Amino acid sequence: MGSLSDRTATIVGAGIGGLTAALALARRGARVTVLERAPALTEVGAGLQLSANSVRVLDALGLGASLDAVTLRTAAVQLNDQQGRRVLRMDLLAHRSQVRFVLIHRASLVSLLAEAAAAAGVDLRFGQDLDSVPDVPLVVAADGVKSRLRPLLAGREVPFFTGQTAWRAVIPAKPDSAPEAHVFMGPGRHIVSYPLAGGLRNIVAVEERRDWQDEGWSHPGDPDQLRAAFAGFGGPVPGWLAAIGQVHLWGLFRHEVATRWHDGRLVLLGDAAHPTLPFLAQGAGMAIEDAWVLAACLDDDADQGVALSRYQSLRQPRTRRIVAAANANARNYHLGGAKRLLGHAALRLADRAAPGLMPGRFDWLYDYDPVADLAG
Repeated sequence: MGSLSDRTATIVGAGIGGLTAALALARRGARVTVLERAPALTEVGAGLQLSANSVRVLDALGLGASLDAVTLRTAAVQLNDQQGRRVLRMDLLAHRSQVRFVLIHRASLVSLLAEAAAAAGVDLRFGQDLDSVPDVPLVVAADGVKSRLRPLLAGREVPFFTGQTAWRAVIPAKPDSAPEAHVFMGPGRHIVSYPLAGGLRNIVAVEERRDWQDEGWSHPGDPDQLRAAFAGFGGPVPGWLAAIGQVHLWGLFRHEVATRWHDGRLVLLGDAAHPTLPFLAQGAGMAIEDAWVLAACLDDDADQGVALSRYQSLRQPRTRRIVAAANANARNYHLGGAKRLLGHAALRLADRAAPGLMPGRFDWLYDYDPVADLAG
């Protein structure tokens, strides 16, 4: 045990970031309380892609076997055009065969983290609707994209609507579904889909439209509107859309990464610090990385202000790069006209002539190891 031994910490928010932070802090000897606004953990959300950078943290927290029991391992992401024809296939394991990329339902991950946190002695309290910072020595704001605590550090901001609305649904999966993610790209819209453990398939569909939608992913939507918006798509997409009985939608807003993450007592984590668009599959991954780095920094230095400053300096540049890459994907997936033809032709050429080129562009993302980086 280091500097965290027997220290107290209060975390606001029992999402993926908050629960991972609770477990990481408790594993290092802290006495942790989690305050969650909801009355209980519920079966909300849909699928997540967890890449090797975040799986390394979950393994280091002792969750490897539990994670394997509720995930599907994946080895590829394939980009397709609107008709379902292959544009580019990215082999995720081409030069990193020993690591794991997994597909998981968000509810399964939250449940796994909550059980592990409770077993580690974390006090989980629900129905805690806070309107101010708790009067304790350390408060971790992990209360999401609509964080009530972020403005206390970063000031008031007005995120802007990107002009994109997303639908999220889960349907039954065919037994022979390959455990990999497929992206279908059309002018002004795209669909991402992959199977989940338990015989399910996750679907996220994004359309550019002018009408404003509320931020947040729990608003009910109309499956017929979704089917109409993507009626021109081919391949397996029509069959998937026909199977949707319930769908949720949300407006996609762009936020800046917070410039100030802490004040020596209150510190931001996850979406409260760096909300991101869902086009790089790293929202959960960044929060998981944050949790490990925060706990390691606090454990390494008894001066809390110094530790929190180190945490910010380590995390801020990486999260800015990830958010920027997600923003770029939002544009690239929706190309139309001549740009689309040229862009897809270039990707198809790379797919044939240099299949390792595109996967290698993301080495900086997937090969990062926060566990090794902060060892000792």
